[in-house]
Amino acid sequence: MPLPPLSDRTETLVVLQGVSKSYGTAEGPLMVLQAMDLTLDAGQSLALTGESGSGKSTLLHLVAGLDHPDQGRIMVDGQEIGGLDDKGRASLRRSTVGLVFQQFNLIPSLTVAANLAFHARLAGRFNATWQRQLTERLGLDHLLARYPEQLSGGQQQRVAIGRTLAARPKLVLADEPTGNLDEATGDAVMALMLSLVAETGSSLLMVTHSDRLARCLDRRIHLRSGCIDATTVPTA
Repeated sequence: MPLPPLSDRTETLVVLQGVSKSYGTAEGPLMVLQAMDLTLDAGQSLALTGESGSGKSTLLHLVAGLDHPDQGRIMVDGQEIGGLDDKGRASLRRSTVGLVFQQFNLIPSLTVAANLAFHARLAGRFNATWQRQLTERLGLDHLLARYPEQLSGGQQQRVAIGRTLAARPKLVLADEPTGNLDEATGDAVMALMLSLVAETGSSLLMVTHSDRLARCLDRRIHLRSGCIDATTVPTA
């Protein structure tokens, strides 16, 4: 059955229908995702779990428009990603989608203050009041003049999260956002991110190996060999 236009399903922010992805290897094509169907509603959080190689990060990259599916359809906020050129996908990431990765990807030549404002300024959404609130909530107000190399791992990840949320994206994609942190620091950073995502009304799609962290989100999908291993269940 054809997927109805997303404009007719205003509560749904992300739709994947029949999405498959493979990569070439010396032994032939390696199927990473197989006919994946998935939806994510506005304001909802969803954890993607599974073993390494199960397709979690690939799925995230496809939704972000950083890679292309072999087959299927991906819709984000009413736009079919397959119909966008490189400029259109870059615009989608500036205006609609925010990315948080395990590697913090801060700009080393910019201060904390400038890193925090970077994406919001690119999107034309810089708001000094919201920036100040984020800075205080993330405990970064005394670090604004420092550079990334002068920060701990937990501090850098808080800057990365703040940089993403400063632009108030409709969708936050997070790939193992606490993977480089110790458990206590990771839990603190995760709690902050979930609180701030909820405040902005963003949806969250997060890849994690941690069952404990997955239980903090509204829903969970477990992937095995590129397929959904179990039905989506509440995590509460």
